[in-house]
Amino acid sequence: MPTFHAVVWIDHTEAHVVEFDNAHAHTHRIRSRSHHKHQGKSVDMNALFSDVAKALAGCKEILLTGPGLVRNQFREWCIQHQQTVASYIVDSIVSDHPSDAQLVALAKTYFKKFDNMASDPSVTT
Repeated sequence: MPTFHAVVWIDHTEAHVVEFDNAHAHTHRIRSRSHHKHQGKSVDMNALFSDVAKALAGCKEILLTGPGLVRNQFREWCIQHQQTVASYIVDSIVSDHPSDAQLVALAKTYFKKFDNMASDPSVTT
């Protein structure tokens, strides 16, 4: 489903990728292939990050969210390995564990404000 917006909720064990437009939302749940817990151990996140980046192909505005720092680690990984995806990440915000419906509502509210600011010529980047 070609969409313009996506929101990614991510932690060490899984990611919820929701692509959406005004009328539709499609969710991908991607689980880490690692069998190690992240607490006190180094977890290889490359496979999870690669799967998430593949799921985001075609999205032009991406919001990252989640409870920890993994969302920022994913952004850094994208800068090194998936520059196209990295260029479409608009922000990274903290959130707990929302349902998919709450995630879409959060993203729609965020993108409405983001799109309004982007169309305002007085706002410079």
